Amino acid sequence: MKYLFSAFAFILFIGIMYCVNLNSEDLNTIKKVESKYTAQTNKQLSHKDSLRSLVDEYYKLNLKVFQKNSTVEDIDNIFNLFTDDFEYIHPKYGGTYTRDVLYNGYKRNQKNGGYDGSTTDIRIDNMIVGLNAVVTQKRFIEGNEIGEPQMTLFEMKEGKISKIFEYW
Repeated sequence: MKYLFSAFAFILFIGIMYCVNLNSEDLNTIKKVESKYTAQTNKQLSHKDSLRSLVDEYYKLNLKVFQKNSTVEDIDNIFNLFTDDFEYIHPKYGGTYTRDVLYNGYKRNQKNGGYDGSTTDIRIDNMIVGLNAVVTQKRFIEGNEIGEPQMTLFEMKEGKISKIFEYW
């Protein structure tokens, strides 16, 4: 769609040049406006892409931790995605957890064999990217069983995940 719009804009620009007698100052003004618009569009796309990549990485790293042979380093890799003041909010399972409480919970589950490889994938059915926030609809897959859809809201700050809200 982006390329179609760009091609249309270029054709329109060529048509205007043939129909209107523009001087070099007018052409320079048009080029500056186009350049500014393109830069803003690319910045918005790259911001959304970076948020999407951050969430994708979070799920990829979690899937790795859920495997039987995962390590504390694998858990550390997840927590490197979080801000220092990170919070995990899951009203159904006890409310709000600080970064430290959640980290210790991951390590405890790993030590107690809670990560046994039964989760074979995390499927993202939908992702909506907004201003410093992403909402996903995901499903855990265990073997051939596809779990129920679950909603998660991520808030970001300074290029990292600052809060995760689980609504399932």
